[in-house]
Amino acid sequence: MESRYPDLLKPQITTRTNTMATEAKRPVAADSQEVALPQKRFYRQRAHCNPLSDHAFSDPVTPDDYDWSTHYPSHPDKRVSFLDIGCGYGGLLVELSPMFPEDLMLGIEIRVKVSDYVHDRIEALRKQTPGSYTNVSVIRTNAMKFLPNYFEKGQLSKLFFLYPDPHFKKKKHKWRIINSSLLAEYAYVLQPGGIVYTITDVVAMHEWMASALQDHPLFERVTEEELATDPIVPKLYQSTEEGKKVYRNKERGEDHGDGDIRLAVFRRLPDP
Repeated sequence: MESRYPDLLKPQITTRTNTMATEAKRPVAADSQEVALPQKRFYRQRAHCNPLSDHAFSDPVTPDDYDWSTHYPSHPDKRVSFLDIGCGYGGLLVELSPMFPEDLMLGIEIRVKVSDYVHDRIEALRKQTPGSYTNVSVIRTNAMKFLPNYFEKGQLSKLFFLYPDPHFKKKKHKWRIINSSLLAEYAYVLQPGGIVYTITDVVAMHEWMASALQDHPLFERVTEEELATDPIVPKLYQSTEEGKKVYRNKERGEDHGDGDIRLAVFRRLPDP
């Protein structure tokens, strides 16, 4: 099956929204040998998206049907082990890539312009620093519907949910990225001992996620002592665009959440 993103290392022709207009606005480096990073202002898209609506995706039927070599040409024999669901502008992927160069990391983003930005950012970083960032990539799909189409049982070692949309209205709680039904799928793709990281500045969302994970028989909460020695934890707070925005608002005294940043981390237990 043809990949949604052709080779990240080669020029591409894609069917993106407003591609020609966007490309015309992007800055061109003065030195032809210099590669400029993409600018977010050319990829802006509304923050909220209905994950239950029908979007135009071309997802594989099974994980074996998907060609990962176009995403990770330098790692043909490896499988994705880190997954950032709702990766936004890819900040966490970029932070973790040099920390875990042997692990393949993937971001999933449902918004087309935002996923385009992450793709272009990774492509530019690879060209700027040859040999680096070859272990990160992104796909546009709906994680609430298609995770088993991409990942085998027990394939992943880490799952990230950083500042997910809280969907405040009660009638939209079914849109929340963590719920009892979806946890069954997360448990399916996560290996025993694998870790789920959640962080938010909205107390209601924190309690919702922590409660759902705590109540699920295949997850247990990671202790504060363990978190203190986990090198990933410090990167969770401000690596993403949303995380940076939360801290900027706090500095201005403009908390749009509930003030404090709340972290909840859980471990996948072995099957009974």
